[in-house]
Amino acid sequence: MIRWLLASLALPLLAGCAADPVATQPTLDGQPPIVIAHRGASGERPEHTIAAYRLAIAQGADFIEPDLVLTKDGILVARHENEISETTDVADRAEFADRKTTKTIDGSEVSGWFTEDFTLAELKTLRARERLPKLRSTDYDGQFDIPTFEEILALLAEVNRGRDKPVGVYPETKHPSHFIAIGLPHEAPLLALLDRFGYRGRKAPVFIQSFEVRNLMDLRAKSDLPLIQLMDSEGGPPDMPETSYAVMATPAGLTRIASYADGIGPNKAMVIPRAALGSLGEPTGLVRDAHAAGLKVHPWTFRRENYFLPLGDKGGLNPAAHGDVGAEVAAYLATGIDGLFSDNVREAVAATKVAQR
Repeated sequence: MIRWLLASLALPLLAGCAADPVATQPTLDGQPPIVIAHRGASGERPEHTIAAYRLAIAQGADFIEPDLVLTKDGILVARHENEISETTDVADRAEFADRKTTKTIDGSEVSGWFTEDFTLAELKTLRARERLPKLRSTDYDGQFDIPTFEEILALLAEVNRGRDKPVGVYPETKHPSHFIAIGLPHEAPLLALLDRFGYRGRKAPVFIQSFEVRNLMDLRAKSDLPLIQLMDSEGGPPDMPETSYAVMATPAGLTRIASYADGIGPNKAMVIPRAALGSLGEPTGLVRDAHAAGLKVHPWTFRRENYFLPLGDKGGLNPAAHGDVGAEVAAYLATGIDGLFSDNVREAVAATKVAQR
């Protein structure tokens, strides 16, 4: 509470000393930045559901983003993690009580229920629920099932029929090393489905992303589809403990990334870090350096709840209330980013349109 009180007291002070406007830097290719619907319109519907993707498309998303994990029978499905107790009702299902277990995922012990221990038919009996119930509505809990990647691509084929500019797909391979170790690699089913739905070549409306490195290198050896190296503000790729994302974000590291990927997806704090009391600091040189290496930059994740916003954009004391995420997006667009991930597509699209005027 003290933290939120300090934030509210500081808001009027910041409002009176706003910095002079900064000229917006160009994107890598001079095209307008894209809005990527992070797990669909996940600020308004349970994430990774067909309903969330449909709403995101209606709100103007350029791409929709499914995180991909695999079932016991090798089917790609969309879940934030392969552990599904946060995003489904599996913990309430007595028939699956004995599936609860503990596994080591990316070096950390995780307890719960895992997609690889369920067939697709079993997963389809579960229902999605809101992952952030303290911040977002739970009114849609229990209404939607877990979609397969094939169903998501079929949705895009349906909505793109007759469109001049298709809505693209931006899949993430989740924990690829873990799935390889249990005999369920992402690459073959992922590439086969994308090919079947017509995603071919460098200009296809698709980006494949991963926090791991070797997974992307393997994909590059098998495909010329655009690839994105995800990066966090701490730690490093799970499959390469000898390195760190900080090292990968240096000019030399970015040059190495450019040998196998087309862009980076950094934690937004790597582009503009938070400063004192949670306000936005000064931009780093990451966008400039990435562009110099020929890499696009798509930071994550922009959300409208006060809990996630920088100090100057909060809308009061309630962490679940909505602040001005459009203002935060505008600050990042000024750095020349080529796109961004957002849970709130309507607000992100509006901010990018304003920035293009």
